[in-house]
Amino acid sequence: MEIFLSFLKSSVTIMIPVFFASLGGLFPALCGTLNIALEGLLLISAFSSLTVFFFTGNAVLAVISAIIAALALSLIHSFAAFKLRANLFISGLAINLFSSGLCIILSDRIFKTKGVVAAENVQSLLILYIFIGIFLLLISWVVIYKTPFGYRLRACDKNQDALVSLGLRPKVYQVTAILISAFFCGIGGSFLSLNLGAYVPEMSAGKGWIALAVIFLGARRPVGVLAGAFVFALAESFSNYAQGFWSIPAGFILAIPYVCTLLALVIMSIVPKK
Repeated sequence: MEIFLSFLKSSVTIMIPVFFASLGGLFPALCGTLNIALEGLLLISAFSSLTVFFFTGNAVLAVISAIIAALALSLIHSFAAFKLRANLFISGLAINLFSSGLCIILSDRIFKTKGVVAAENVQSLLILYIFIGIFLLLISWVVIYKTPFGYRLRACDKNQDALVSLGLRPKVYQVTAILISAFFCGIGGSFLSLNLGAYVPEMSAGKGWIALAVIFLGARRPVGVLAGAFVFALAESFSNYAQGFWSIPAGFILAIPYVCTLLALVIMSIVPKK
């Protein structure tokens, strides 16, 4: 039982940043775009939250700073993509690369190191983030399916001409969706560093990319996103435990969560849609 509870806790811990990133990324996906910058947003949020907590010891300020950092990068991303008409995907990739380099530079300037930055007196926030996640999941479901904003957001993907005929601008909803995804990534990124009590270079570790897959694994639905994130987390947690009792190369074991995600996506594409 103790092993099972440890395994479950590990899975939930892994799931939380992926869940927040994928739930946020769901909004752009529903309006016909994809926020490729999720990986970079998680990373800059993780660094910002740990930095603010390091100097203030205040977890609330740390989370707020993470959200602000993610929103700032997303405004740059949106300006480049929708105002300057840059390719949306290339702009997102640029944000990912920029975020990685920016964290290294700021870490060197602020902490005089390009390695791990640890903070003291960081308490476990797992339960709090679980409740926040459940609350935001419910809010997201209501917004997407029960509000005019949600109807119009989905119309951006299905029928933009209908929005234009009502005097509405689809780009406004697309930009808003990207900013919403930044808000969620800010929360998810803050969990990465605050839960660990440290910032580790490249600690997002592909979770933003996995979040994109989870969006479609969850059939672009809030509850489906939760299930998809949990499936990935179970697989990754299993791979972590498997390294201790399987005598096969670690690279194969570490690939388990990504293979499972890929297989799940293939199965989802085969299953007939209702």
